Amino acid sequence: MTSLISAAAGQAAAIAAEKKSADVTDWAARAGWVVGLLLFIALVYWLMREGWKWRGTLQGDLPELPAAPSDPGPARLELSGRYHGSTTAGQWLDRIVAHGLGTRSRVELTLTDAGLDVVRPGAADFFIPAAQLREARLDKGIAGKVLAEGGLLIVTWEHGEKSIDSGFRSDHAAEQAEWVGAINNMIKTSTTEGTAR
Repeated sequence: MTSLISAAAGQAAAIAAEKKSADVTDWAARAGWVVGLLLFIALVYWLMREGWKWRGTLQGDLPELPAAPSDPGPARLELSGRYHGSTTAGQWLDRIVAHGLGTRSRVELTLTDAGLDVVRPGAADFFIPAAQLREARLDKGIAGKVLAEGGLLIVTWEHGEKSIDSGFRSDHAAEQAEWVGAINNMIKTSTTEGTAR
């Protein structure tokens, strides 16, 4: 029995002697890969930034955004939520970045008889006069943001010679349908009054 134990111990010692330790990590190669990856990420970020600036330059013919009048009148509706961006009307992937319209942010919307006041903390505020409003609808997406059907309030408006869709999402999604009705009724009323004159 002792001979069996000593034979097994001898075999274990022989196997242990044959095993090699794990290869030591090649730190120079690993550091090279990390530096290369960081440079690649920086290049991609720089190209995206340059593309954003180039798009803004192409849209340079868009006039400055109007500011809210000093006395817009009493608020018909108010909404707090998120501004998801603006696109060329009917082309939900053609983002507009000129004058800060491509910057996502929190938003406070106020609808008055004068128009739609868009207040964005941390981004440029703008005002859409009632005469420039064209349509409001619920939709599922705008450049860079896709939600369930009816998840976004899209307001179509004219600015300069361009028709623009701006996308908003309320903190309380149920109130978006009320906004669609109020804006479309306001447009219909102003169109009827304009025709009657």
